[in-house]
Amino acid sequence: MSTVEDYVARIEETCGEEKHFVIMFKYDKRNEAIKKILKKAKVEKSISRIIFELTFENVSFRLYGTGKAIFRNLKDKEELRKILADLLL
Repeated sequence: MSTVEDYVARIEETCGEEKHFVIMFKYDKRNEAIKKILKKAKVEKSISRIIFELTFENVSFRLYGTGKAIFRNLKDKEELRKILADLLL
């Protein structure tokens, strides 16, 4: 069975009052991860299918075709991991 760690290469956290997380997907799994996320999340805006503005369970985030995602305004890493699990598994 797949886990979030099978798809995620790195998670970085930004500084500030509202937490933002930058996710880098593993190179060999990024296309699969992008397809799964696009199936489950609502596309708010797409720019040339390179940048996607998405929402999922009232969380807005940006997904890039290069295999990077930026999740905005999350409480902590546990909330991020739950969202990633719902999107990827």
